[in-house]
Amino acid sequence: MAQPVTVDLELWPIGNCQVSGLIDRRGGLVWGCIPRVDGDPVFCALLNGDNQDAGVWRVELEGQVSASQEYIRNTPILITRLRAEDGSAVEVLDFCPRFEGKGRMYRPVAFSRIVRPIAGNPRIKLVLRPMSGWGAKLAATTNGTNHIRYLVGPQALRLSTDAPVGYVLEERAFRLEEDLHFFLGPDEPFAGNLREEIRRMEQSTRRYWQLWVRGLATPLDWQDEVIRCAISLKLCQHEETGAIVAALTTSIPEAPGSERNWDYRYCWIRDSYYTVQALNRLGALDVLEKYLGYLRNIVDSAKGGQIQPLYSVMGESELNETTAADLPGYRGMGPVRIGNAAYQQIQHDCYGQIVLPTVQGFIDRRLLRIADDRDFESLEEVGEMAWAMHDQPDAGLWEFRTRQEVHTYSAVMSWAACDRLAMTAAHLGKEDRAELWRGRAEAIRRKIETEAWVEDDGNGITGHYKATFETDYLDASLLQMIDLRFLRPDDPRFQSTFAAIEKELRRGEHMLRYATEDDFGAPETAFNVCTFWLIEALHLAGRSEEARGLFETMLAHRTGSGMLSEDLDWDTGELWGNFPQTYSLVGIINCAGLLSKPWSEVR
Repeated sequence: MAQPVTVDLELWPIGNCQVSGLIDRRGGLVWGCIPRVDGDPVFCALLNGDNQDAGVWRVELEGQVSASQEYIRNTPILITRLRAEDGSAVEVLDFCPRFEGKGRMYRPVAFSRIVRPIAGNPRIKLVLRPMSGWGAKLAATTNGTNHIRYLVGPQALRLSTDAPVGYVLEERAFRLEEDLHFFLGPDEPFAGNLREEIRRMEQSTRRYWQLWVRGLATPLDWQDEVIRCAISLKLCQHEETGAIVAALTTSIPEAPGSERNWDYRYCWIRDSYYTVQALNRLGALDVLEKYLGYLRNIVDSAKGGQIQPLYSVMGESELNETTAADLPGYRGMGPVRIGNAAYQQIQHDCYGQIVLPTVQGFIDRRLLRIADDRDFESLEEVGEMAWAMHDQPDAGLWEFRTRQEVHTYSAVMSWAACDRLAMTAAHLGKEDRAELWRGRAEAIRRKIETEAWVEDDGNGITGHYKATFETDYLDASLLQMIDLRFLRPDDPRFQSTFAAIEKELRRGEHMLRYATEDDFGAPETAFNVCTFWLIEALHLAGRSEEARGLFETMLAHRTGSGMLSEDLDWDTGELWGNFPQTYSLVGIINCAGLLSKPWSEVR
């Protein structure tokens, strides 16, 4: 009888930039959406509460007593080894095919598996139970001699295999005496010899990823950690359009029972800015180039007007928020949300987050497409919105649902938009435009200094920037003033602001976004990227040893797959929130680059 499956975030991402999946600690595919990341989760056991036998694809080994997992080096190809009490063992290799062929990238809506006996005489049972309609029902099946069709929706999934189809359909245990191959993908006959083709796909996929990694400019220290984060960030890009999702999941609670359950399978302009910035630092320009194409389409659609904080990976603007009635949620902690009402919010930081990555398109001579005067005119329309909205209330980067104020972070992002437009105009020889944008940047700076600065009150509260123009509370995003070049690390105003933030928001080895109550009460968990911002600030403040120690502590909180989610319980160390969270992986990459010894020490 199968052992109970522990539901936690010890998950291993696989994918091909079209579909993605999460494999649990026993080798079960427990999360996977089709035909793309924001589609119906045909594998949804992760959010199915106690019912872990539906919405899953598992290989169950009779008498299993242990499992171990690892990626093939520098790839998202996962090997799970299952061992039984009698010494028998099997190896399960999971991947989503991705490689170049016939002049294009092959990245089908497909999950591939190879199951091998590696010791003794293992007996296995295959449990393949995809669902449809957001967990509403198990998919009906039809089958042939060597395939099974799963009727998960308008487009069925077809399993092509050299395993006994009857054993799969009846979930009957059998002795595994040779390698078995599985291709769960489009509803069309599998072309070629299944065994040879799946092995060729795996080798081609392995080579693609290892060549991609070879082109990364990693720091000397923590190379494996950075490489793993870079691969996973790339998996979060929907290559067809260039959009980058904030995470691969929906509705993992930010804290137990909090109902802070959100659908992160969409492209936030802000999150994507941080992702491409981190990958740029590693030289992964392919992700940037695709994303800039996505941004150009978003800007075109906006026609000079308001830009939303998030869109679907296809650029859809309406992301109506509903709930999945048939899924009880992660550990039964619903609701499971589909869509995200934040698309209706006003968040003015997005204009700066469009300008900043786009500027590279004018300057970086490595790019295949260099931006031109028409692109600059289009980007100026975004800058006009940044200028118009820099002192207007918004929901802020933390997406408050019930209040609006003028958030300092949004104002600084508007300043950054004008500042970078001035720099770009000068680069293009447009001195009149450069002068205009410099003047606007200076005006926004004066506004921030006037409205967001609080003087020392003489009662132990040092002078500091505040989170909003209206209210004096602290927000970890103020630490981004350095990265955005609004302040220098040695500026007394930054130093006093950092001291105030550390005193107010630090919880031991972790950092809150803010300590004030929001729409759901007081925060119960630390926000991982804010802890990485703390580490950066410690280093810039000359406390590098402390920063390195704290960085190592954060690395110790990663899953076996090298991932982090959005949030962390600062008392227990347990991970919460959607997974893997791009913000958190960005934090690992940025801090590793900042804290690493230089390559010159070994060259």
